[in-house]
Parts: sequence; structure tokens; C-alpha cells
Amino acid sequence: MSRIAELASALAGHDDADLSVEAVHAFLSQLTASAVVTRHESVSLFDALSRVLSEDIVSPVSVPPHDNSAMDGYAFDGAVLPQDAPIDASIKLRVAGTALAGAAWRGALGPGDAVRIMTGAMMPAGLDTVIPQEFCKVDGDRVCFPAKVLRRGDNRRFAGEDLMKGQPALRRGERLSPAALGMIASLGLSGVPVLRRLRVACFSTGDEILSLGEAPREGAVYDSNRYTVFGLLARLGCEVIDLGLVRDDPATLAATLQRAAREADAVITSGGVSAGAADHTRDVMQQLGDMAFWRVAMRPGRPLAVGLIPREASPQPAVLFGLPGNPVAVMVTFLAFVRPALLRMMGCHEAAAAPPPLLRARSAGPIRKKPGRTEYQRGFVKTVAGGLPEVCVAANQGSGVLSSMLEANGLVVLHHDQGSVAAGDEVDVMMFDGVI
Repeated sequence: MSRIAELASALAGHDDADLSVEAVHAFLSQLTASAVVTRHESVSLFDALSRVLSEDIVSPVSVPPHDNSAMDGYAFDGAVLPQDAPIDASIKLRVAGTALAGAAWRGALGPGDAVRIMTGAMMPAGLDTVIPQEFCKVDGDRVCFPAKVLRRGDNRRFAGEDLMKGQPALRRGERLSPAALGMIASLGLSGVPVLRRLRVACFSTGDEILSLGEAPREGAVYDSNRYTVFGLLARLGCEVIDLGLVRDDPATLAATLQRAAREADAVITSGGVSAGAADHTRDVMQQLGDMAFWRVAMRPGRPLAVGLIPREASPQPAVLFGLPGNPVAVMVTFLAFVRPALLRMMGCHEAAAAPPPLLRARSAGPIRKKPGRTEYQRGFVKTVAGGLPEVCVAANQGSGVLSSMLEANGLVVLHHDQGSVAAGDEVDVMMFDGVI
């Protein structure tokens, strides 16, 4: 039994003619478990965005390295604050000096003394509380403030409050975000160990597709899918190998797929995976690799091909994703299936590879839907004062209407067993921000 058939047979309720979205996710999770990149390298922080850590980052220092002030104000010993002071009680202290950020204050302190302090400055020894300057009245070298506006220890940041020396700051498999880059920099590290970029080859198929620069002709359309897929892959942090547009010629298709498998870890095609008479891509894929061709119970994007293509001089075959030809179906199937699979292949841990969490919103109007398939409808989410966000679905949900993906800011996810939605009902939304 082939690897694909073995995995597919283990899926609960597997049916090639009507495969659920959940079953596809389970299949791809198993298929990509052994296809993770392993080679690693060290890169500078400026080159590390969206890369995946190859090992834990252990903090060589505590962050912050010392107790410091969270406010501009006056530091003092909180023991002078009375426990049961009347509401109008005030504290008056002598100002013994000024502590600036970047250097320790070394002056002498007596009982009842305070130090003027800037945000981030080290707390002078023996002082544990900071009164913000907006609560203070200053008269010469004296500062006065109400006793009831704070408690002992307020506005003091402790050494190691963010991270203690010797603790893991980031774990292997973490995909580096802007915040992660800042965290690494705060440890004084200029380089970071990462897995090599996942190499993904992509091309479009079809005699009806025009390359950019070609003259228009009757019955033909310009290739948009390649550029959409390129953008999705680049946003993900993959190394993209563009193999252009491939005509409906079996020999050319076979040569292109073999080249893609040699050069890349994963291959993405668009078009040619349905059972049409001119869809040679399906036949060629079957000849070259271990393939499955599914009709997924979803809309848009019903036809989907998944398989393995052997690679010369490598025990690990390339993973192939054959996407539908319609532009919106390409984007939806990529977001629903390909993106999480590629994140696993990039070496992300399971939480980092999971699809983005769904936002709960109220539908602005009714949405027709039959149980038995998962639908991804383009919608626009807006905030509503005092309640859940509201989502309005696009009027034209055709899988060829690419403009609707520009107008939308998310996909309303109507689940497999869900029926029609009434105005005001709650629905799940996959937001686009940071994904496409």
C-alpha cells in the first residue's frame, strides 16, 4: 500500500468523493510530520523575521537586569507610608538627588529622603516605591504628595521581571515575530539559530492562461494565481521558486514537476486537478508520484490533489499540493490547508503551525447554507460599540471574483454541519490581517 493510501485509509469516515475539511487537516498533519526541514544556520536579527528557531534561546541575562522605576517621579522607602492614614494625609520628603536612566545613583540617603527618578533608572539601594511626579508638589528640596494615592512597592519593576537569567526565552519551533526579534535583542544577542527556509516551487497550468506581456486573445485570461501564491508564500517566509506557466502538454508538465521536486521541498500547482478532458496535470501527477485526488466537502475549492514526488539523491520526497484553478478557490484552499502544512514543514511547533484563531462576530444579514460542507464566504468585519463585531458577507461569492478578496478582511467560516444563518446570529471569521 502506498504512503498516501495508508494515511487516507486511517482517516475516520474517509470518502474520496466527499472528504471533510477536518479529515484533510488530519491527513496533512500526518503527511508533513516527516517532511520537516532539518538544516540550520545562524542569521542576524535583521534577517530573522518569520524564520523558525532551530534551538531554544536561553537568556544569558536577566531582563530587566536591575530593579528600576516604571515612572518619572520620586523614589522613596515605602515604610514611611502610614497604614491607616486619614484621607487628607500627606507625605513630605527631602529630595537628596536625581537618578537618571543608564547609571546607578551613588549618593547618600538619610531617613525620610527621596530621590527624583526617571523611567527606567535603577532604584537606589533601600528605596522600593515610586510616586509619579503628577501627584507631587515640589518646594525647594522638599516633595509633598497624598499618602493615599499608592501602596508600598508601587511603580517598581523588579530585576528579571520579564525574564530571568538561565530561563528559556523562546522555544525551538517558534516562528519569529517582530516581538520575538525585540525579545532576542533585549538579551544582547545579535544573531539567532534558525532552520533553513522552506523551498517551495509553484507554477500555473492551462492553455487558456496568458502570461503577463502576452496580447489578449479570445477565451483566455491572464495568470493571477501564480502571483497570488507567490505573495502568500513570501508572506509566510518561504523561499519561492517560480516555474512560470506550463501549457497542457504531458511531457512539459512531467518535466516541470520533476524539476520542481529536485529543487524544492514542496510544490504548488493551480489548475488541472479536476477530471476534465484537457486536465493532463492529474494524469502526469499520478505517473510521477504517490497521489490522492479528492473532492473536498467545501466551497469554494472542491477539487484538491495531495501527493509525494520522489526526489533524486534524497530519501524525502517533495510534497505536492494541486490547487483548483479559480482564483478565490486557490486562496481559500491555501489558507485552509496549505499554509498550516507548510508551517509544519518549516519546523514550527504545533501551536505555531495551527490555523489562526477564529473571531466571533454577528452576521449583519441572513446567509444561505446547506449542512454537509464547509463554506468560506468573503466578508467585511467592523467593530460595534458595546458588542460583538459585525460581519457583512460579499454579495457575489463566485470563486472567480478575485476583487471580493480585496474588499473583504476575512472569511466567514460556516462549518460542515451548520445550516443557514439568520441576521444577528453569531458566526466564526478567519481574519486576513497578518495572513494574506
